[in-house]
Amino acid sequence: MFDSRYIRTFHEVVRTGSYSAAARSLGYTQPAVSQQMKALERDVGTPLFTRVGRGIRLTEAGEALTRHAGTILDSLSAAQQQIDAIARLRSGRVRVCAFPSACATLIPETMAALAAEHPGIRIELTESEPPESLRLVARGDCDIALAFSYPGHTAEVPDELAEVPLLEDPLTVLLPTGHPLARRRAVRLADLAGERWIAGCLRCRANFLHACAEEGFAPDIACTTDDNLVVQSLVASGVGIAVVPQLVLSFLCHAKVTGRIVEPHTRRRVGAYALREQLRIPATALVLDRLVAVAGRKVGC
Repeated sequence: MFDSRYIRTFHEVVRTGSYSAAARSLGYTQPAVSQQMKALERDVGTPLFTRVGRGIRLTEAGEALTRHAGTILDSLSAAQQQIDAIARLRSGRVRVCAFPSACATLIPETMAALAAEHPGIRIELTESEPPESLRLVARGDCDIALAFSYPGHTAEVPDELAEVPLLEDPLTVLLPTGHPLARRRAVRLADLAGERWIAGCLRCRANFLHACAEEGFAPDIACTTDDNLVVQSLVASGVGIAVVPQLVLSFLCHAKVTGRIVEPHTRRRVGAYALREQLRIPATALVLDRLVAVAGRKVGC
């Protein structure tokens, strides 16, 4: 391994033809240049210069190093420029995995804000539900995971991850627009005991079943899907009704579907998760900061 400082000094000695000229060019003393060249020769294990009168001449090893020194310095310069760009947020890549309703709401606004402020920052998005999304971050396959948890259901968060709280997302019920209870501002879950239901992902379904049990009934689940657009279409067609997070109302597409707050009130907790050491990386910290800002404009943190 060569010390890059020594390579830079060696390159200047070769360019200027002497230790003293290299010292003047670099702002060093002549003895300092001499000491660096002796140290470099110890590193490479062979002399790089021989004395010829009052001057110096490259040895065969010195000539070999000369052929590579410029490339080494150019590569180091390019690496430093790239690192500076990343540190100053002129470039960078952040891998984000998020659940579907976050992909449709929080992520687009975050990406738009970053594109306007820091066009060199690139977000690579993958859709994933918790707890798999959290495992992806813990394995280093993703930088940030957006995940959710429900009251009474402890999130399976690996110890090495840090949480950045984003928002509390109330649950709502999707009803066909002509449903008798659609005129109400809020609907009690127990009043819907006789309905057919559309259930969501495993974590949402488990919370839904628990909430129904608390209200004294077991729901008649007609079908299961974690595709929010499919849920809306099924509700609009009268196949069943569904309990969904309020974030889904941000992209409610069907005029024949109405969303109403569920009573008793239940909220899921939404957060962003990253490895603790990732929080020190400027691009990751920036994305987390923008996610917090976007989430604050949603249903409240």
